Amino acid sequence: MADIFDEVSEDLRHERAVTLAKRYGGLLLLAALLVLVGVAGQEFWQAHTAKQAEIAATQYLSLTQAVDQPGSPPTPAVATSTAQKLVDFSKSAPETYKTLARMRAAALYANTGELPKAALLWSRVGADEAAPQLMRDAASLLFAQHEIGIDNNADILARLQPMVQESNPYHGLAREMQAMVYLNEGNTAMAKSLFAQVQDDPSTPQGAQNRAQAMLAKLNG
Repeated sequence: MADIFDEVSEDLRHERAVTLAKRYGGLLLLAALLVLVGVAGQEFWQAHTAKQAEIAATQYLSLTQAVDQPGSPPTPAVATSTAQKLVDFSKSAPETYKTLARMRAAALYANTGELPKAALLWSRVGADEAAPQLMRDAASLLFAQHEIGIDNNADILARLQPMVQESNPYHGLAREMQAMVYLNEGNTAMAKSLFAQVQDDPSTPQGAQNRAQAMLAKLNG
């Protein structure tokens, strides 16, 4: 994992750090979506006997069929079209499927490079008090990742702050994003402190620990 940071120069200008966070953000996206799938499955199991949920499930599966063909990744045109259909579906879907559709649409937009559309959907899910907390937190992490270098740093840090507590399953990833925000604004000392926390936290995903270790090696080099 450390070799992905070979592009970072010894002085590690914050502009390049932002580019790095965005380029390798697929790792974070994957981690968040894996949790999302588990939450969605649990929600569906709890509600599957309700007729409204059954109808919504059928509609959702029908909409995503085009992008879920095994061994055949969708073309950008198909992905974008499916994303728009999911957004339209979310406007009248039951709460669980509304959130799931928005997150899936955001992932499709992100994968086709339409990051502003993805960010808008992540922001909506993150602010939706009716959505499951894990989905809200996953959306806020993905939004923060995209907005580093674009949005106000204080606003991004405020979104991340509730997730850095030890009780939050995303706390390691949230601290990693905080470190990137501080690096972006030139606060190297705070960034190093947070990377050290991520590196030393055994409950943080191994990939995040490896990335933090690599960043510390470069910053301390």
